[in-house]
Amino acid sequence: LPSYTANSSVKLQRLYLTIQQNFFLSPETFDLLIGFAADHTCSLFDTTYGTMAKEARESVKELFTDISLYILGSDNTVEEAVPRFFDSLFPLVYSRLINPGMSGMTEEYAECLRMTQQDVNPFGPHPKAMVNKLSKSMQATRALSQALSVGVEVVTAMEQVAFTRDCSRALVKMQYCSHCQGLTLIRPCAGYCLNVMRGCLASVAEVDIHWREYITMLDELTNDMAGSHDLELALLSVRNLVNEAILHAQLNGPRLSATVSNM
Repeated sequence: LPSYTANSSVKLQRLYLTIQQNFFLSPETFDLLIGFAADHTCSLFDTTYGTMAKEARESVKELFTDISLYILGSDNTVEEAVPRFFDSLFPLVYSRLINPGMSGMTEEYAECLRMTQQDVNPFGPHPKAMVNKLSKSMQATRALSQALSVGVEVVTAMEQVAFTRDCSRALVKMQYCSHCQGLTLIRPCAGYCLNVMRGCLASVAEVDIHWREYITMLDELTNDMAGSHDLELALLSVRNLVNEAILHAQLNGPRLSATVSNM
């Protein structure tokens, strides 16, 4: 921003549009991705666990809704959403898969199962694995969304910088400076550009260090999201993690039934 020349208003407008478009399009992109991942997870129940598919679909949608809200800045956390999902899943797994002959389970009994799920631990290490898989990607995505929002605010504020008539004329004259046009092999207008910068853009220059830090942070976040914290891979992994959790509960069915009976 401090390298603001006569054509900086055009550059600033382009920067504003770029950040604004990324910020406003990103939630839509996240929604599409989350919707696809939710359908991908629901297909597990449709194809493998059909007896509980209808009820499980609501729990899956709630999980991905919580994820979406977290990305957009709500107080929901992955550490809360994932256990809540498995709480709602346990009564279905217990009555449809572990004890398929069980009938007439009351809502009170189902609520008891939901409340004891984390103590009974029917799904083994898989809920924690899901939290670990999702949390870092969600944090990076949420941070990027918030950072882009801040960028929009900063650039909008910079557009409101008012110049005196003399400064405006001086900035127009700078259009004819070779360096301002990118012709760096031609000698610049000695002293003129610097004097204009000092006289007209002193307040803008204060933003420089913070703006550079902001750009560096965006670059780091982007690299994180393209690497180990890839959002798409994390969301699509939910399906396999849920399947492994259910298989774990089935393999330990007799123990779970005995534990639930005792409780």
